[in-house]
Amino acid sequence: MAISEKLHAVGRPLLDAQLAHPTVAGIGRGDLPEPVFRSWLEQDYLFLLDYVRVFARLAWQAPDGHLGDLVDLAHATFHDELSLHRSMSAEFGADLEKAVKGPACAAYTSFLLESAATYAEGLAALYPCMWGYSTLGRILAQDPPAEPRYRAWVDTYADPGFAALAGRIAEMIDEAAPDPARAERLFREGMAHELAFWDVP
Repeated sequence: MAISEKLHAVGRPLLDAQLAHPTVAGIGRGDLPEPVFRSWLEQDYLFLLDYVRVFARLAWQAPDGHLGDLVDLAHATFHDELSLHRSMSAEFGADLEKAVKGPACAAYTSFLLESAATYAEGLAALYPCMWGYSTLGRILAQDPPAEPRYRAWVDTYADPGFAALAGRIAEMIDEAAPDPARAERLFREGMAHELAFWDVP
C-alpha cells in the first residue's frame, strides 16, 4: 500500500468527525449562522496566507520534478483561493484587514511552517488540508445547500480541478518517500488541527 493510500485510510474517521461538526454541517445545510461563517472566513484567510508560505518553503527544497507543482499551488492559493475569500468575506461582512489569528489558526500554521523545514514531512503535514477539503466538498456536493453563498463554497472544493491538485500532492508524498510512521503521525496531527479549526472564535 502506498503511503498516501495509508493516509487516506487513517484519515477517513477523522474526516467523518469534521462532517459531523456543527460548522461543517451548517454549511452543508446552508443554515450556518452568518456570524460563525464570517469568523471562519477571517480565520481561514489568515491561514491561507501562511499556507502560501508553506508551499514556498517546500518549493525551495523541492526536487525538480515537484518544483513547478508547488509554485503553481502557491500561485493558485494566493491569487484564486484568497480572491474567493475576499469576495465571500464582502458578502458576509468579514473584516479581513483587522482579523487576528485565534488559537486554532495560530497552532495550525505554526505546525505547518515548522513541519515544512523537512521536505517529505512537510508534504505529509499539509496534505490534510488539500485532501480534507477536496473530500468534504465532494461529499457535501452530493446534497448541496440551496443557499447560494454556501453552495458556492461547496462547489469550490468539490471542483474536479481541486481534486486533481490534492491527487498530485498524494503522488508527490509517495515520490518523496517520507518515513511512513512519521508521515502518519504528522498527517494525524494535521487532521486534528483541521477539526479544531472548525471551532471558530
